[in-house]
Amino acid sequence: MICSFTFAQTNNPSNKAPSSSNTTQSKVQVNQRNGIKAPKKTNSQQSNKGTLADSNKKESAPDYGANNYELRIERGCIRNSFANDKLPSNIGIDNAIFSNYFKNQTSTFFRRTQGFCIPYVVAYGKNNALESLSIMNGFVRNQNSQILTFTPSVFGGFLTQETNLIDQMKKWGELFVPLRDVLYETQRLSDRLPVELAWELNSVVRQIYSEKPNTSDLSDIEVRVIVDFGDRDRWAQIWAVELIDSKNKEVLADAFWLDRNDIPGGFFTSSGESLERSFWTNPLSYRRISRGVGTATVTRKKTTIDPNTSEKVTVNVKSYITHIGIDYAAPTGTPIFSVADGKITYLGYNGGYGNLIVIEHPGNYQTYYAHLSSYNVELQKGGEIRRGMEIGYVGSTGRSTGPHLHFELRKNGIYIDPYSPKNNLDLWTLRNSDAGNFTQNILLLGNILKP
Repeated sequence: MICSFTFAQTNNPSNKAPSSSNTTQSKVQVNQRNGIKAPKKTNSQQSNKGTLADSNKKESAPDYGANNYELRIERGCIRNSFANDKLPSNIGIDNAIFSNYFKNQTSTFFRRTQGFCIPYVVAYGKNNALESLSIMNGFVRNQNSQILTFTPSVFGGFLTQETNLIDQMKKWGELFVPLRDVLYETQRLSDRLPVELAWELNSVVRQIYSEKPNTSDLSDIEVRVIVDFGDRDRWAQIWAVELIDSKNKEVLADAFWLDRNDIPGGFFTSSGESLERSFWTNPLSYRRISRGVGTATVTRKKTTIDPNTSEKVTVNVKSYITHIGIDYAAPTGTPIFSVADGKITYLGYNGGYGNLIVIEHPGNYQTYYAHLSSYNVELQKGGEIRRGMEIGYVGSTGRSTGPHLHFELRKNGIYIDPYSPKNNLDLWTLRNSDAGNFTQNILLLGNILKP
């Protein structure tokens, strides 16, 4: 049995969903398809008083490479049997204490199983330590579907979280979109998704879609999207993306959204690969990096006295400064997008930066967008911003030699080079503490992999 879930969907998508009086109710199904195979792994205007940190000020940045979080994700659907209480050992979890805990916690859970296999997603940390196990009571999703998620407790032992599918799915809707529309004709999505979500969907799909010889024709691939259209209190959000070969019934690639309280959320594939570094380094749809971090030559004119003639002469004097930030060359007027959700803390003119926007993000991260020709007229200081929102336009204001966007990523006011492989930030990493929510999301939203 497959259950239909109701969600509110607007015919004219906006940043946040309209109130219930302006919405129409649609019935959708969030379900798995028969014969789905495992996904292929991918390779991977209001001015402010006061001053901001100078873009050329050299500061000692902390080493962000020390926190090298790594999670290994495995998933499957193990056949239902009278030995379900031995599921941990049967899928390779070698932990006697957890196995006993699991057996005690699932005695009634397995009495309500549906279908011939038990879907599971497991996350392992360093030294093959168990970080999370999520199981669902059958591969058929309906009003009786239930998920149990097991995670280690910081006080020792383990914790169990119970999730009823019917409660979770009320806010989510399911869309199927041709891959060609997502990649090349995003304007066709305007009546189905807010513009920010269309931009985000395009960015995700471009990272997970592999255009290799002998791959399926574009017309054979559709994009399955699970989306929350939001309300007055929360932004709309894409929660899952799957590329499905409609002929072979195969998931070619996928990505799942992970919501986090302490830092911005992010997209990760079902194998745990992060897609976030690309988002945090792409504030423009069209751009060419003209200058990154390093030493820059600055030429200034200086008036001096010629010792031979005693006349005033103007000479060019070269000096060298440390340039921080990334300069993206682009034509004047090119739209600029916020790389993540946050709040505007600065909006106005600021010396060498010219027209500047600063956005504060959870986790004490800040992004700077400088030399703008103009701003989105709807912005105001203190206003909330969603990833993908058009915030301004490329220009050459302030200390600038030509049209470009000067972009900076900072943490606690200290600049971070987002392109440096040494900076393995928590922004684009699956942490151990994320494991429980992530394995649960895969079971809630992804296609079920049958044995």
